[in-house]
Amino acid sequence: MQTNKQNKTLHGNEENRVRKMKGISSKPTGALDLISKVKVDDNSGAKILRVIAKEGHSGRRRRRPKIGIGQTFKGSVVKGNVKMKGKVVRAVLTRQKKEYRRSSGLRVKFEDNAAVLITETGEPVGSEIKGVVAKEAGKRFPKVATISKNVV
Repeated sequence: MQTNKQNKTLHGNEENRVRKMKGISSKPTGALDLISKVKVDDNSGAKILRVIAKEGHSGRRRRRPKIGIGQTFKGSVVKGNVKMKGKVVRAVLTRQKKEYRRSSGLRVKFEDNAAVLITETGEPVGSEIKGVVAKEAGKRFPKVATISKNVV
């Protein structure tokens, strides 16, 4: 075991530790529950995902996690091409129907729920994103924002 300058113990090598995501200024309201279906917005081959689990969730017993803008989750491909169908993939929520408040006081909501498939390192699987991406998701995943058409 090692200790760093702030006397916090670290287990194992620092290279092997998963880096935490960048924080966002607003606290988006959780819009999606488990078993929700989400439209996939990229050209990876998946069309519709079913939410299986929220990544990094350790909550109270029997309380179902909610997923908001810019948060990652595991999903199974319900509809898509033959290679993708039935696969368990990692995704980030880029748009949500449920209204949420930004730190500036502005309230934002989109016309549908949409996600983008990402790898374990946070890079998008597809090469282009069809719709717009929320600013919060773009800040947390910059490579997703660069291949999208517009960031709102």
